[in-house]
Amino acid sequence: MPTRYVYRTEPTGRPPLVILVVVALTVGLVGGAAAAAAVLWADGRTDAIPGVVLPVVPADDEPPTGVAAIAAALLPTVVSLEVRGSGQGATGSGVVVRPDGYIVTNSHVVSGAAGGGTISVTFSDGAQVPARIVGRSPTYDLAVVRVDRENLPTAPLGDSDRLRVGDPVVAVGSPLGLSGTVTTGIVSALDRPVTTSDDGQASYISAIQTDAAINPGNSGGPLVDGRGRVVGITSAIATVGNGRAGGNIGLGFAIPVNQARRVAEQLIETGEAEYPVVGVLLDLTYPGPGAQVQRPGAPGEAVTPGGAADVAGVEAGDRILAVDGEPVETYEEFVVLIRSLRPGDEIELLVQRGNKKLTLDLTLGATVG
Repeated sequence: MPTRYVYRTEPTGRPPLVILVVVALTVGLVGGAAAAAAVLWADGRTDAIPGVVLPVVPADDEPPTGVAAIAAALLPTVVSLEVRGSGQGATGSGVVVRPDGYIVTNSHVVSGAAGGGTISVTFSDGAQVPARIVGRSPTYDLAVVRVDRENLPTAPLGDSDRLRVGDPVVAVGSPLGLSGTVTTGIVSALDRPVTTSDDGQASYISAIQTDAAINPGNSGGPLVDGRGRVVGITSAIATVGNGRAGGNIGLGFAIPVNQARRVAEQLIETGEAEYPVVGVLLDLTYPGPGAQVQRPGAPGEAVTPGGAADVAGVEAGDRILAVDGEPVETYEEFVVLIRSLRPGDEIELLVQRGNKKLTLDLTLGATVG
């Protein structure tokens, strides 16, 4: 069964207490080191321990490799976002996908500016510029913003369908406001049904799970493969307790880039994104297994007249057990499976109706959100 995860944007303001403590300790250590140096150098000597020389490996001009090479190439394409609106502030991350200023991030990162707030984007060179929302899709938790800059470096987009469990990945973003942070891990799982919620809006994601360290503020940043290609957009983390004070516990989730690319292209072109619909109302209290269509007599239209399900022959009270042969345990799994597809896709539903099991062919409809 999927678990509900609540993502949390990092509020702007004073740095966390732990950072203040570390800074204080650092200042103390530096002060102590300076005092010791003053004593040792008082007589003009520059060697702390006469007669002891530790070997130094000469610097070379070899280019970076591995994670260092990925970071060097990717960091100029990753930005920090500061969002203010409705009396609140939040921070997040984003990745440049077009040289003319288009940046992909999460919808929940910029939602505070949707009603007339402001977005400030900070690049790796320190430049800060305003941005505007081009479009956002709360359904997929994706958004595109644009800045007035040209000839920007862009991140290469990979193919998330080629990922395998165990593949190395690198996450880049601004956790807790610390821009340009790079962490590493592996793909821990694929097609993980994840339901996230923010401000009363739910997103259903067939997510990439990773153990790369991800914290509040990473949201909207890229997850890249071992060759530096973006394979996901970081969206959510699992936390312990009430989910308000936790950090990384090795359970991070990213939206597959194939889905993110499709949504971003629609947002750039029209400002809106389509998502597939079946045309049924589900009983959210049904304990499973399967996704239960509302029974006859329940409020609302259990099956939308003329919709995809109606045309396919779905009836009120049917229990959906599988989609294209993939078992469905809960309504959330069913929604995640459908949202991972495209409008117009043809699917096969295995349905329980009374004592009978039926196979129905259905062509997905479309709506905007």
